[in-house]
Amino acid sequence: MAIYKITGGKELSGTVTVGGSKNAILPAMCATLLAEEICIIRNVPEISDVYNLKSILENLGAKVTFEDHVLTIDNSKVDSYKPEPELVAKLRGSILLLGPLLARFGKVVMPIPGGDLIGKRPIDAHLVALEMLGANAKINGNLEVSTKKLVGTNIIMVELSVTATENAIMAAVTAEGSTVIHLAATEGHVQSLCHMLNSMGAMISGIGTHDLVIAGVKKLHGTDFKIIYDNEVACSFINLAAATKSELTIQNVQPEFLAAAFIQFMQMNVNFEVGDTWVKVLKPKEPYTAFKITSNIYPGLMSDYIPPFAVLATQAQGTTQLHEWMYEGRLGYIHELSKMGAKAHIIDQHRAEITGPTELSGTNVSSLDVRSGMVLVISALVAKGQSTLHEIQHIERGYEDIVNKLKAIGADIERVE
Repeated sequence: MAIYKITGGKELSGTVTVGGSKNAILPAMCATLLAEEICIIRNVPEISDVYNLKSILENLGAKVTFEDHVLTIDNSKVDSYKPEPELVAKLRGSILLLGPLLARFGKVVMPIPGGDLIGKRPIDAHLVALEMLGANAKINGNLEVSTKKLVGTNIIMVELSVTATENAIMAAVTAEGSTVIHLAATEGHVQSLCHMLNSMGAMISGIGTHDLVIAGVKKLHGTDFKIIYDNEVACSFINLAAATKSELTIQNVQPEFLAAAFIQFMQMNVNFEVGDTWVKVLKPKEPYTAFKITSNIYPGLMSDYIPPFAVLATQAQGTTQLHEWMYEGRLGYIHELSKMGAKAHIIDQHRAEITGPTELSGTNVSSLDVRSGMVLVISALVAKGQSTLHEIQHIERGYEDIVNKLKAIGADIERVE
């Protein structure tokens, strides 16, 4: 297995560029199953999750090419509603196949997907929404969902789940009649999916609100669509610049999706400027200050934004409280930070405390999921001495070409097989 060797304690400088959104590309790829014409998706990140989903689509019968951040997908020959179990096990995002396969074939059979070890992610919200549209669902070893006909209705989401909202949207766009989805998730990647579906002939209104109105159409057509940039990656890079006390410019930022993160940075005394498509982090004018950091429903501070703030908290004066109420297993990175000398401890499965400022020291650490992996990359770049980072496959699921991007701004990092 490959590892990262990182020597920290160095000031970084220059510009780092954000690529396409991991959380936007996965539903976009699944949505192409709703059309038999060619779909072109641009600004696609070259990450392992994309390659894994590409393999799943190809196994279903799709013809897919991926070159220069552009996916071209021809689903005209797709003839299976049973995704390959071994491929599904590698990618929790494959749950997004439920809605479009159900809409296309009237049935779908698949195992419950694998993915990150960040606690339970029950699929009840997905199944309840699909059942309200006329589907029958059962779990009998596999997840089996079928319908004679999907019919529009009023759906109240049982939780503000992003992927459940996306599945409901994809199932509803070709359902008979109109559907209203109440308590819909509103994140940027949900909005990106809605805009893409509309470009394919869907009729979705209320985009960006918690009440989506969908007028069902008989079928969708192909499209040529550019997905949004990755806001989670942008937030990670801002945290990297702040924690290493470096001047960095982050390009390809969509500030409208980062308002809650900007508030958090201001509360912690991070010195930064925001432009139309960029954020520039400057050297701190005053010490960083500890502050309570709580996950929230978008447009609040999203769960994926929080982990990198933990490294910044180690460099802030006072005790920072982290409250991650969405997932009960997402604070495992606190243990890894402690190995590096952080004064950090887990209070319970949802809360942790970090007291700073603390000098971190390089050591052996392991990533547990996409975001915690980036926590450890940032902490290793803050720390004095060399760190060895294991389980880097998690990081490469969501951070495109991360080693070369970090090297370009002066980081001492090597990927070693």
